[in-house]
Amino acid sequence: MANKVIILGAGAAPGVPSLGWGFGNCSPENPKNTRMRTSTYVEYNGVKLLIDTDPDLRTQLINQNIRNIDGVLYTHYHADHLHGIDDLREINRISGQSLNFYAGKYTLKEIKQRFDYLISSGKEISNIIRSPSLIANQVTANHPFYIRNVKITPIKLLDHCRECYGYVFDDGVYVHVADFKKLASSAYEMIKVRPKVMTLPLTNIVGAVQHASLEEVLQVAERVKPEKVILNHMSSECDFDHVNDITPDYIRPAYDNMVVEF
Repeated sequence: MANKVIILGAGAAPGVPSLGWGFGNCSPENPKNTRMRTSTYVEYNGVKLLIDTDPDLRTQLINQNIRNIDGVLYTHYHADHLHGIDDLREINRISGQSLNFYAGKYTLKEIKQRFDYLISSGKEISNIIRSPSLIANQVTANHPFYIRNVKITPIKLLDHCRECYGYVFDDGVYVHVADFKKLASSAYEMIKVRPKVMTLPLTNIVGAVQHASLEEVLQVAERVKPEKVILNHMSSECDFDHVNDITPDYIRPAYDNMVVEF
């Protein structure tokens, strides 16, 4: 069985088209420039994981007929990565069970404050007809944990918000990086094998105070040397064909419902 990554949504917080800027620099004639917000589905060694729950999650899960998952990994607490969390209730209803999610200390605190009704003790399943039933698990940078047979190591992403994590699967076979300006030096140490696939965010080409530019993203890719890089979290400033033209062959811009097997 092949491992795979599905880019459920390839867009940054406003989506494309956005309410304020429409398609911006993106050609509306290319369907790959229409982007929902960013969540990622990973199926690895038979374990099914969701990374983040963006506000378009319901549509994304329906589009891919994703009905069962083994856990949710949260990168950080910004709304475009979190506020589709209520849609996990349907996963609870299908399985009849609570669902584990994994997040750093501050992200966990934000989730419990904003969505206190969905936290289950783990000993008792919440009323899944009325609300989600999620079990909170706190993770720490550079400290691996296991979901069944899959080793997952959180890595620290710097200068985006108070706490932002990426995730390294089995010492680097797959590496998921969310919003960042730079990676902590310790993050590179956690990537011990050459990645088959690495997901990196390109919010806009020139970068910003809290987002890496294309040049900075390429520097990370050149240092890690993955076999394949997928660029997601793209704003209306990032036209699919243009990004594709100005990046090396092993780097590809993402689009909604993109499937990458490895």
